[in-house]
Amino acid sequence: MSAELSDHVTTSVRWGILSTANIGRGAVIPAIHASRNGRVWAVASRDGARAEAFAQANGIARAHESYEALLRDGDIDAVYIPLPNSMHREWTVRAAEAGKHVLCEKPLALTGNECREMVDAADGAGVTLMEAFMYRFHPRTERVVELVRAGTIGALHAIQASFSFQLRTRDNIRLQAALGGGALMDVGCYCVNVSRTLAGREPTRVFARATIGQTGVDEQLWGMLEFEGELVAQFDCALTMERRETYRAAGTDGYLDVERAFLPGQDAVAFEERKGREEPVVHRVDGADEYQLMVEHFADCVLDGTPPRYSAHEAAANMRVIEALYRSAREGKPVPLESIP
Repeated sequence: MSAELSDHVTTSVRWGILSTANIGRGAVIPAIHASRNGRVWAVASRDGARAEAFAQANGIARAHESYEALLRDGDIDAVYIPLPNSMHREWTVRAAEAGKHVLCEKPLALTGNECREMVDAADGAGVTLMEAFMYRFHPRTERVVELVRAGTIGALHAIQASFSFQLRTRDNIRLQAALGGGALMDVGCYCVNVSRTLAGREPTRVFARATIGQTGVDEQLWGMLEFEGELVAQFDCALTMERRETYRAAGTDGYLDVERAFLPGQDAVAFEERKGREEPVVHRVDGADEYQLMVEHFADCVLDGTPPRYSAHEAAANMRVIEALYRSAREGKPVPLESIP
């Protein structure tokens, strides 16, 4: 072990970044740099010169010319994987087999079965695996869930969510079917996740309609999740519409409205509680970096040997719903969750 890293063995996690993806540069790497318990020590790319330039631009000590080389680096404790969706399973399994803890971008894999393979690999190697759904760590999300659980709006009967934005270039990986692209995989997965989180249980049946572009992926998708107990969640997602990211939880006694729901930034935020004709109650929440909160939680789990707040089994459950939605869109009829393995 190098002398430069030895001081951080027990107090912080030494991170390696697999690829020079934009989400790493713009959000996760700065979050790790700012975290109380992590350090970014290496980045890898299939292009050695690109890895070196990226490392210099982002304050990273080491650059590796291949993902395999980074996984062989004995000074790395954990890896962050922001690779295309189609590569998540392979590199998570390989990282686990190399003894590295893994924080992998959402969605965790292409199917629930792939997720379970990744879970088995992590469990077999005794490493931590977590899906990088950062919005769940924002204190506003936690407060909304707390109010719903406490019955503040009565019995929860309806959830509505939207996440859309316009892709300006047609060569984006989100529009490539072979890489696991599509609106549902990229942004609709947030709508599915927040609906399941607010419901506190799994849907029994889903229905979806999709607009498939010339790219071969769903560029727009509308979905419905039916839960036991008279609860229905509806959502829409798109890569072709003006930016929207909202959700509403509606109950027998009122509802909660959340704007800028998944990427609120780091400033103070708020959400509204409405009941009949009463004046809305505005709940204000201090600003936070949800990415930093996520990586700190993950690093705490690695250092303490405790399980993550959100297990990779939960990620597999989310992916199972997404699979059912895609099947429904293809077949044009509702799909029971029990039909998805």
